Amino acid sequence: MNNAELFARAQLTIPGGVNSPVRAFRAVGGTPPFIRSANGAWLTDAEGRRYIDYVGSWGPMIVGHAHPQVVSAVQAAAAAGLSYGAPTAAEVELAELLCMLVPGMEQVRLVSSGTEATMSAVRLARGFTGRDAIIKFDGCYHGHADSLLVKAGSGALTFGQPSSAGVPTDVAKHTRVLPYNDIAAVNAAFAEAGERIAAIIVEPVAGNMNLVAPSEGFLASLRALSTRHGAVLILDEVMTGLRVGLRGAAGRYGITPDLVTLGKVVGGGMPLAAFGGRRDIMACVAPLGPVYQAGTLSGNPLALAAGLATLNLVQSPGFYERLEETARTLTAGLVEAARQAGVPFSAQSIGGMFGLYFRSSAPRSLAEVLACDTAAFNRFFHAMLAQGVYLAPSAFEAGFVSSAHGEVEIERTIEAASQAFRTTARDAC
Repeated sequence: MNNAELFARAQLTIPGGVNSPVRAFRAVGGTPPFIRSANGAWLTDAEGRRYIDYVGSWGPMIVGHAHPQVVSAVQAAAAAGLSYGAPTAAEVELAELLCMLVPGMEQVRLVSSGTEATMSAVRLARGFTGRDAIIKFDGCYHGHADSLLVKAGSGALTFGQPSSAGVPTDVAKHTRVLPYNDIAAVNAAFAEAGERIAAIIVEPVAGNMNLVAPSEGFLASLRALSTRHGAVLILDEVMTGLRVGLRGAAGRYGITPDLVTLGKVVGGGMPLAAFGGRRDIMACVAPLGPVYQAGTLSGNPLALAAGLATLNLVQSPGFYERLEETARTLTAGLVEAARQAGVPFSAQSIGGMFGLYFRSSAPRSLAEVLACDTAAFNRFFHAMLAQGVYLAPSAFEAGFVSSAHGEVEIERTIEAASQAFRTTARDAC
């Protein structure tokens, strides 16, 4: 069956035809390709068309698709059994490795998704402090738990619904939403209600309203305010952990959080995530303390095998330097191609993440992201897709490179972009 036939068939039994909203292409229009296989930096769809992939399963595939060492590790784990519901040595090995790498992580609990990790971290912060209120930031997405689906980014922002139906007002009222990179607003919130604020949760590099970098001193100020007022600082590194550097954004920016959430890269493409932090806070988690959290498939042996194999690969000398250079080469080439075509455009990269913006400079807030020309992005997206380059199907998502993206892939992408920018400029006239 071709992509259109598969999409029509899927919509009969799956809401919107997809199992995660942004995959439906509603923001950009058209029919999504149904992927048949992937290898390295490339995807192949149901019709046999190949694409250079800059989605990377939304971040996890940092060493590329179907890396032989990762696949071999998963195959070996599967041969020994798919799930036990009992402890394994691999869980201990991964926990020790994460506590060694991640700043502030003294103990860690493994879970199955980023949403589960952030939901659990917020519950833990509330249980530890005995407070109810939390602070989050406009356009930051922390999964689809009720407390966090308030002015969220990612798919919710893509579809113009930064809040979700089904979130009770009594839950949402405890979430205070402030502008990203606006430390004055955070100061004001603590001055007004510091004794009621359990936690600040923040993407240290926002990747769910496109890529937005933290302003100078923003994260350090959040750390200082949290400490001063007895609130828990949660760095949501589901996206940035092991993606912007071996020690994540916490290591990159020199910030030690009280709690941190991890996902995506840590599972190497399998359903695996984690939350962890200070030992005294983690001591509140069951079975040691009163904050309950559990999961039937937490620490699944196949996911652990993929995660450990991936983490072994990213620790090789020069891995992150090469990854960062690849992202810089890509964004610089795209900016130059847009300049030659006369298209207002900017781009930036941090580690293995990048952002593309149809505006003259990189945005520093959700308001500036919303000022980008989304119609121009949509035209560009389809022009690139037609030339075999698969970008995130939304102007509100970051992109990702992997170690499998080499000179050939980057050069082909920039060549495709040169044509796509010309098409974008012509269609705008």
